[in-house]
Amino acid sequence: MKDYIYTLPLKVRDYECDIQGVVNNSVYQNYLEHARHEFLESIGNNFKALHEEGIDAMVSRIEIDYKTSLTSGDEFEVRLNIEREGVKLVFKEDIYRLSDSKLCAKGKVYTICLVNGRLSKGEVFDDLFAQYLV
Repeated sequence: MKDYIYTLPLKVRDYECDIQGVVNNSVYQNYLEHARHEFLESIGNNFKALHEEGIDAMVSRIEIDYKTSLTSGDEFEVRLNIEREGVKLVFKEDIYRLSDSKLCAKGKVYTICLVNGRLSKGEVFDDLFAQYLV
């Protein structure tokens, strides 16, 4: 099994499902976003505090491959890794249903960093994520 630096367990709520009874495609992006925020909290920081220092991490691109649908009540995990690609940090996030360990979605979230409104390499994230970046 692949190693991940962070795992967030969640459960599908009824209102996240569409008329077909599966989680709506747009909701998966919320799951990925929530996992990134919780990961940052888990290492002792948060996006609000960074913003107040003039540091803003922003999504520049998202790729999601949908593999297996989640349905109401499913328990699942968002599993996360990070790598650096030039000025971008790339969060590789996989969503697995816990009942059968099926891969439900693969996400790749590209982020950029603005420091006081200007594009930056985001060295602050190199420091924050030093033990996780390969």
